[in-house]
Amino acid sequence: MENMMLEIKNIKRVGSDTLESLFIEDGKIRGWNLSESASETIDGKGATVAPALIELHAHLREPGQEQKEDLASGLAAAAAGGYGTVVSMPNTSPVVDDPGIVTSLIQKADRLGFARLKPAAALTRGQKGETLADLAALKDAGAAMFTDDGRTNENANVLRRGMEYASGLGLLVSVHAEDATLRQDGVMNEGVVSQELGLPGNPAAAEAARVARDVEIALLTGARLHIQHLSTARALEIVRQGKKAGAPVTCEVCPHHLTLTDEALRGFDAMYKVAPPLRTQQDAEALFEGLLDGTVDCLATDHAPHTQAEKEKDMLEAPFGIPSIEVAFPLMYTRFVKTGKISLEKLLDLFTAGCARVMNWEVPSLEEGAVADVVLLDLENSKAVDPKSFKSKARFSPWAGDELYGWPVLTLVNGRVAFQG
Repeated sequence: MENMMLEIKNIKRVGSDTLESLFIEDGKIRGWNLSESASETIDGKGATVAPALIELHAHLREPGQEQKEDLASGLAAAAAGGYGTVVSMPNTSPVVDDPGIVTSLIQKADRLGFARLKPAAALTRGQKGETLADLAALKDAGAAMFTDDGRTNENANVLRRGMEYASGLGLLVSVHAEDATLRQDGVMNEGVVSQELGLPGNPAAAEAARVARDVEIALLTGARLHIQHLSTARALEIVRQGKKAGAPVTCEVCPHHLTLTDEALRGFDAMYKVAPPLRTQQDAEALFEGLLDGTVDCLATDHAPHTQAEKEKDMLEAPFGIPSIEVAFPLMYTRFVKTGKISLEKLLDLFTAGCARVMNWEVPSLEEGAVADVVLLDLENSKAVDPKSFKSKARFSPWAGDELYGWPVLTLVNGRVAFQG
């Protein structure tokens, strides 16, 4: 049987205005501008081509919370956002601490044909922070990393042993770094705005203190540690110092912590309630500097879908989190590349190669022989954010109505179409 060859024509490489053709065969990049004839052709209409994005931190809610999101809606949303690979968080119901759950999630995602799923598994049983899960069996089942995300690891010795165990398996531990005793029942950043609104605050020190502890554990063990959704200037500085001291520590920042601040909560709208909370403009600016100087390794969304009814509760009762996987790239491109604050090459690195380096995965490329995970981006035309059109079940957004550039128009995973706009 003859191999199927796909040609994507009339596309531009990053930094070039020349229209070219990319050829894909058997899920791999075959080459550029070949003289061979393809069995299928897609017209890219002048879009810019890049490796598909990688997401290291998304809540897909399956199993057990499918009213918020499920694999089908979440992975379709990811593909629409330009993502080829998604690491899902394990704080589901039941918790992903059993190898059978990992296997079934991967098998179901493969059948769906949207973005590729790489589930994270819980570091401890039930994410209770007490007893380590069977990390070796979880890795054998396909777990990509270990994390108790959604919970904070209060017992430093359990985290130490988990990091040592994971390191022996060649995987990293990812942490939600907040001191729960400092955070208490804070629902927003502790500061001027929380005081004026009379809402319980979550101090920057809760994040900084825990990051400092966890960086010390990384130095002690030599085991890889990844810090999720960094939100404060102080914690970023601690990571910077830890890296200089030789700690094998990496960190991610989310688009909402770069583009929104605690000022957004003045209307008491729980849509802006996230964990860790939106901080100050000074924090957002410091985090952006961290992107530029390399302290921040990658961008992640912390895509956290909830039902509309849940997010319409008051600030004390509503759950933390916003859905953002479909708008993350256009948002970052419009706010920071279009305004000249960061290059397109650097932004794409933070969404792709940076994530791969954190995980010790092969860095994605568009060279011959590479896996054909590809995204086409429309950098020329703007479109308003319309939550009603989201593939995600969570159809609300802090950026609703914003005119953004850089929307994905085609996402390929292993050479097959996962999304076509």
